[in-house]
Amino acid sequence: MTVPHGASDNVPERAWAHDHVIAAGEPAAADLAAGLAGLRFISTALRRCAWFWCATAVAGLLIGLGLRLVLPPADQASTSILLTPRPDQNAPEAMQDDAALLQSRTVAGRALHKLGLRQSADSLVAASTVTTVTDRVLLLTVTAPSSNEAVRRADALATEFLQVRADQLLAQQQLVLTALSRRSNPAQQQAESLARQITSVSAQASSPAQQAKLKDLRVQLGRANDALDGLKGVGLAYQVNTMSAVKDSKVLDTAAPVWPGKHETPGLGLGLAILAAAIGLIPGLALGLGIVIVRALVSDRLRRRDDVAHALGAPVDLSVSSVHVGRWLPGRRGLAAARCHDMQRIVAHLRDAVPKSSRGAAALAVVPADNAQVAALSLVSLAVSCAQEGKQVVVADLSRGARAARLLGAGNPGVGAVRVNGVHLVVAVPDRDDVLPVGPLHRTSPQAQPGPASEALAAAYASADLLLTLVTLDPALGGGHLATWAAGAVVVVTAGRSSSTRIHAVGEMIRLAGTPLVSAVLVGADKTDESLGATQTSRPVLADLGLPPAASPVPAHRSTSRPGRGLRPGVTGR
Repeated sequence: MTVPHGASDNVPERAWAHDHVIAAGEPAAADLAAGLAGLRFISTALRRCAWFWCATAVAGLLIGLGLRLVLPPADQASTSILLTPRPDQNAPEAMQDDAALLQSRTVAGRALHKLGLRQSADSLVAASTVTTVTDRVLLLTVTAPSSNEAVRRADALATEFLQVRADQLLAQQQLVLTALSRRSNPAQQQAESLARQITSVSAQASSPAQQAKLKDLRVQLGRANDALDGLKGVGLAYQVNTMSAVKDSKVLDTAAPVWPGKHETPGLGLGLAILAAAIGLIPGLALGLGIVIVRALVSDRLRRRDDVAHALGAPVDLSVSSVHVGRWLPGRRGLAAARCHDMQRIVAHLRDAVPKSSRGAAALAVVPADNAQVAALSLVSLAVSCAQEGKQVVVADLSRGARAARLLGAGNPGVGAVRVNGVHLVVAVPDRDDVLPVGPLHRTSPQAQPGPASEALAAAYASADLLLTLVTLDPALGGGHLATWAAGAVVVVTAGRSSSTRIHAVGEMIRLAGTPLVSAVLVGADKTDESLGATQTSRPVLADLGLPPAASPVPAHRSTSRPGRGLRPGVTGR
């Protein structure tokens, strides 16, 4: 920044933040940073909406804990079964068959019948798991609504499985013995026939031929007896093995809960509760962060001071944090909400923005771009403050809903006096049918030719020192009537609520009305916003800084300055 010699003591210390000269061809800093969505942009959005993603995280945590309490994990019980292999199979194959039998609908149906439960066998099969521990041990795990019920079902399944398996083994044994009996009967008959033949031959006279035949018959009888004994041995061995497979198979470990359930230890219960809370917290936090980041990336709402200033075409001379105005907040109802520090700063800025007038009362319009409540409260607070100084103040409310007039207790159309906080004010509210009301100023807009104001309004203005007007502008109607109400306008913008198109439309309507756009106030600005809130102006502005025209041939960024008030920095309220 270039300062005239001898004037450095009169320049504010932070004037560089709003009044500086840019070298030829160098883009503005705001233009360089605009539209960049880096880590800083995302982190700012996350800090701004920390309440939202923290709320979703807490909601997820509570949902996880609630599900743990309302829908606790199903209890399980397990039992191990010791099996002796089947006589006709090796151990691995036999265990596979037994595991399949244990999870069959036949065993499940018999267990349900024994328990007296009315549910499908498939549901019990689905709730049971069989694991092969060794070549002789099966582990059965059953899930049930309670640990006691899980134990009952596991015991019933194990018992019925052993019974079904024993029935199958005995039935199979009967089939094998029947088959062996069918094979042994011919052998028995052959042995008996050979024995009769040997007896017959032995009774005859002895001769070499007879002795040879007798010897051959005895050999055949021996073979027949050996075959018959072999069949009997096979049958006997099969019977022994089958009975061993039936009698030696048993429940090795009685059913016991896998999870203690209601009797769980405090450490285990706390661990499960922490796990349930984490399962709910992590998705809730991820959902909240995702929503905030996506909304910040796709939103066209303006938050940075420079963006608002460029869209509006006027400098943002004041930015404050969020101003909370609500009907139900203690100490924030009505005019009491104007006691906060940020609202007092807005009021002070509006007081400084009131244009000087050599003829008639000074007139200032406050134009809300989005939040009319904050603008109405600041305008009414300024009116009361000026009235307490002995000034005659007229408050005109041209906003939808007459918010300023309602704060003063005079929301009906017309011109009348009210008493607030010990001072008198005049409040003017146009008729509801009068969409473009005419003000008392003898000025006309280049876009409209309004008619005369009402006599009551003209009389009130003639005796007033200050006219404060709250105006909401509609692009469908235009703002041509604004020139008859104010000699200057201040726009109040809420960060993150209006798009660049809306803010630009408000600024254009004010300029088309012929009313000077003094400055803008940004409410809810981010603390991390380092932009200047400046607008590019033409070369003659450099004369306000005391620079010769040749010293800077390019447009400069500056804030609005008026004689006798010095240069006001545009980065207030960070």
